Amino acid sequence: MASFVIQGGNPLSGEHRAAGNKNAVLPMLAACVLTDEPLKLTNVPLIQDVHTMLAILDELGVAVALKGHTVTLCARGVRKRTLDPDLCSHVRSSILFAGPMAARHGQIALFPPGGDVIGRRRLDTHVEGLRQLGIVLDSGHAFTFKRKKLTAARILLDEASVTATENVVMAAVLTPGHSTIFNAACEPHVQDLCRMLGKMGARIEGIGTNYLQIDGVKQLHGTDHRVQPDTVDATSFLAAAAATGGALTIKDLPAEQFDVISRPFKKLGLTWSVEGRTLTLPAKQHLCIRDDFGSAIPKVEDGIWPAFPSDLMSVVLVLATQASGTMLFFEKLFESRMYFVDRLIAMGARIVQCDPHRVIVAGPARLHGIHMSSPDIRAGMALLIAALCAKGESVIDNAEIIDRGYEGIETKLRRLGADIVRRD
Repeated sequence: MASFVIQGGNPLSGEHRAAGNKNAVLPMLAACVLTDEPLKLTNVPLIQDVHTMLAILDELGVAVALKGHTVTLCARGVRKRTLDPDLCSHVRSSILFAGPMAARHGQIALFPPGGDVIGRRRLDTHVEGLRQLGIVLDSGHAFTFKRKKLTAARILLDEASVTATENVVMAAVLTPGHSTIFNAACEPHVQDLCRMLGKMGARIEGIGTNYLQIDGVKQLHGTDHRVQPDTVDATSFLAAAAATGGALTIKDLPAEQFDVISRPFKKLGLTWSVEGRTLTLPAKQHLCIRDDFGSAIPKVEDGIWPAFPSDLMSVVLVLATQASGTMLFFEKLFESRMYFVDRLIAMGARIVQCDPHRVIVAGPARLHGIHMSSPDIRAGMALLIAALCAKGESVIDNAEIIDRGYEGIETKLRRLGADIVRRD
């Protein structure tokens, strides 16, 4: 098990380029099994979850060629119909093989998916959506999804699940007839997957809305596709620079997505400028929480797009500990997302955890370094930010968890002036 050792107090300044989107590339990798022709993806983030997905594909018989941040995949040689149970246990995205493998190759047996422990993460929406298309689940030691007869359907998802939407879409594009998916997730990474499938020959309308219409085709072909930049990655570095009083320039920022994500940062009094796809954050800003209308305590709450994404609640919460004022955070999607705040309290943060979903932060607080562990990817990044602006030394165990979502995090932070080393 690796650890990060951080000496806090250095302002982070310089230039950061957003990595490829983690949540977009994982379903794209699974989508390669929908065609025998090569799929070439560029701007691929070299994170641990990507390496695990590539290992799963290699086990299935997919030809995998990784060079730099470009991966070329050819599923002509798919020979297996069972995923490796150990690999499944390491990533939530292993479930994304259910739709495309069953639709095109008849069936797939997979094992309980892993991923972050942030509360119950239902598979019911995947199972029911695929069942309506003619893909049924035999559950036992393994989850075996089998194609009976693919039939177009009008599907109402019982929740706007991102991965369930992606699974159903990847099955529907090869299902004869006209299918509709209502209450579909419309996050930017879902849109990016749909655009890539369109380049492969899929016929999808309504991209960017919660109502998708899909006319199935007999086969898809290969394509080249650039994975969109990751707003979560860019915003995490923005929060780190702001918390430490540094100045940061972010290149390749998805500016249209940042309009949604920026709202809580503005409530903290943070200012920046955006020109094209470049964001410039000035140094040494005084963070001051702005009250809601009527002098009410402001609230940050997450939800389905275009609400503020759950993946960024943790980093904004840490930033709020460095701002003057009081703010309520309401995590609606995952009942265990907020449990990392006990580490922040141990560091000196003034936080009241009201219940599993709500915490109140009062700042500013002078944080001090402690020895702690990372419970999930996003909490891990938040704890890194806390350590970077804390006094003294912090040690964060389970560094591998942060590696699952952030490529070369310690190298990128050191480039910006952080005092951080990895200790194996």
